Amino acid sequence: MSCTSAHTRASLTALTKGTLQPVSKLSPSPKANSSPKASRIQLENRAAIAGAAILEFSTRGYHGATIDAIAEKAGMSKPNLLYYFPSKEAIYRSVLEQIVEDWLRPLMTLDPDADPVEELRRYISMKMRMSADRPEASRLFASEILAGAPILNDFLETRLKSLVEEKATILQGWIDAGRLAPVDPVHLIFVIWSTTQHYADFEAQIDAVTGAQSKKPGFHDQAAQAVLSIILNGVKPR
Repeated sequence: MSCTSAHTRASLTALTKGTLQPVSKLSPSPKANSSPKASRIQLENRAAIAGAAILEFSTRGYHGATIDAIAEKAGMSKPNLLYYFPSKEAIYRSVLEQIVEDWLRPLMTLDPDADPVEELRRYISMKMRMSADRPEASRLFASEILAGAPILNDFLETRLKSLVEEKATILQGWIDAGRLAPVDPVHLIFVIWSTTQHYADFEAQIDAVTGAQSKKPGFHDQAAQAVLSIILNGVKPR
């Protein structure tokens, strides 16, 4: 393993148009999942592959990415990678599924019995931190959506739609009780998504405008405070 590959592999753990099947039809490699419980090394290898794939797909797109490049970034041979995933499509589907699961988890935990403003503060803060810590994952998700969601479309129209409707009902309940300002709850969710992920998806634009401030310590904390102030002041009861 090269020094570059070793460094990349260490950083990948933290990350944890052909005919593509939708995310609902994901099927992992039979060989990689034949044992009842994966070993520590297998889990580490799968995490390294997933992190490398996110970097490669988010930078080069699905068509530009190659299994060879993903294997090199993961610090393993191509045959070893193919033990875990039988094709590039399988890797792409797998990482997208994980990204979606990770990014929706904070919204799933929105508590109807908690203080509305504090719940939104917690949710927005988590989204801003995820954008700062995993910008490549956000960009890969955005790339999939901009391409027309060939893999995620079924998911978007079913599970995501249901989740948004469920959480919008909670927000509307808070609004009806006078605990939040009268705003459209679905558009509030859209605003939170677009604002928080902007800092990952449009990093080049932010750097051009701010003089690469996003690379300096404290920038993301400052951005999070600004976003929290703007959104929360707009939804506090009037």
